[in-house]
Amino acid sequence: MNQKSHLIFTLYTIYGILLKVVASKGKPRGISGQYPLVQNMTVTEGGTVNMTCRVEYNDNTSLQWSNPAQQTLFFGDKKALRDNRIELMHASWSELTISISDVTLTDEGMYTCSLFTMPVRTAKAYLTVLGVPEKPEIDGLTKPALEGDQITLTCMTQGSKPAADLRWFRNEKEVKGAKEVNASGKTFTVRSSLQLHVDRNDDGVAYTCKVDHVALAQMPQQATEVLEVHYAPHVKIINSLVVPQEGQYLKLECMSKGNPSPDPVMWTKDGGELPDLDRMIVEGRELTFTSLNKTDNGTYRCEASNHLGTSSAEYVLYVYDPNAIGQHGTDHALIGGVVAVVVFVTLCLIIVLGRYLARHKGTYLTNEAKGADDAPDADTAIINAEGNHAHAEEKKEYFI
Repeated sequence: MNQKSHLIFTLYTIYGILLKVVASKGKPRGISGQYPLVQNMTVTEGGTVNMTCRVEYNDNTSLQWSNPAQQTLFFGDKKALRDNRIELMHASWSELTISISDVTLTDEGMYTCSLFTMPVRTAKAYLTVLGVPEKPEIDGLTKPALEGDQITLTCMTQGSKPAADLRWFRNEKEVKGAKEVNASGKTFTVRSSLQLHVDRNDDGVAYTCKVDHVALAQMPQQATEVLEVHYAPHVKIINSLVVPQEGQYLKLECMSKGNPSPDPVMWTKDGGELPDLDRMIVEGRELTFTSLNKTDNGTYRCEASNHLGTSSAEYVLYVYDPNAIGQHGTDHALIGGVVAVVVFVTLCLIIVLGRYLARHKGTYLTNEAKGADDAPDADTAIINAEGNHAHAEEKKEYFI
């Protein structure tokens, strides 16, 4: 609004007030003394907000909305400020509602609704504008990372008001980071860092940084980075038979895990090349024996390499004679039965012998006691005790 237009609008406002004062002479104070009613509002940056001012009783007195800079926006149904974002929604003697679209942070502040009575009655409503945080960005990721590396991931978002909250997730599990908040004018810049000691278990893991903020409602913004970790291979051999026998089909599989993938793998026998490539077929990681025989006995080695190292595993192959395995099975069963019988008999003998020794010891002590009175020593006492009754009869007959 230029200076001339503003002067005209001010004079028009004063004239309107004077008319209302004259018209209100003699009116009850209860009516002319009504206060306008307003409500604090909150809006997200870029959104639209309606500001409403109501009065319960009014005697044809105009309502006016002013912005935080005390510029008149609307006086009744007449627009005072040239701002295409501000529109009239409803105007009457009891209500004045305006709409502000495409709200910016500069629109925040105290808005005033005035009721032009004598004296003028006002009510103030605070408009809070929420700053929407920008989409977060993750820095500090090295691709690829090496097993054993120490790396720090940093997540940052700008433009939030109030300050946003940043949360870290390892796949779906939340992990704790270190948060830092800095003010940038009316908004805030938020950073969160996450320190990692990288190992092979981090390969393919997704690290996600989520932004929580009241302006985002139920739709938090987030950024995700997937770790690629290079590590030396690890090897083991899986065999298809528990007891390999002559004439059977055997497959040895070399399970190698590493990043980059350690392909191809190398098979050797007893430290040298495979001797019979007609029966020993190598396909990728697999070593296949089409028909085993005794000449296949030996130590087989699988070796895998990448630029980070080499790993190997060994399998000792012994090919059994099917007939010998059956005979050995029968012999083993027979031997097992014999051993069981021997153990049982031995236990029985130990029990019987123990009981016999216990009884013999009791008899020995009893006889020794009986012959102790007449005998000069223990052995004589036992002898006397054992022949006590016989000697008694002999002595009896002798004296008769």
